[in-house]
Amino acid sequence: QVQVVESGGGLVQPGGSLRLSCAASGRILRIDAMEWYRQVPGKERELVARIGDRSDYADAVKGRFTISRDNAKKTVYLQMNSLRPEDTAVYYCALESVVYYTDHDVPVAVKGPIWGRGTQVTVSS
Repeated sequence: QVQVVESGGGLVQPGGSLRLSCAASGRILRIDAMEWYRQVPGKERELVARIGDRSDYADAVKGRFTISRDNAKKTVYLQMNSLRPEDTAVYYCALESVVYYTDHDVPVAVKGPIWGRGTQVTVSS
């Protein structure tokens, strides 16, 4: 009933920038928090940035990444600047505490996270 789709990944040189987007679709009434995670093979998925009442960042990306959201579009963005090879990963979007309507107009609350399928970011020269 709720779908999450990431976009904007790709190949970029060290020092470059990328902007990731994540769009949520469905009959969504409310999304309390939207998050970006990343994962590399053999490692656990790690939280990169979160936006709810405020924004929070992992220490590794503070000062380089900026998370923002457009509530009307149900979209969250991740502006990534000064990219480094160690930022290479699959980036996933997640929604927390979502309320949406079913096809039968019944409101449903889901704690989450509701995940997208991810988008690959590769930082390499």
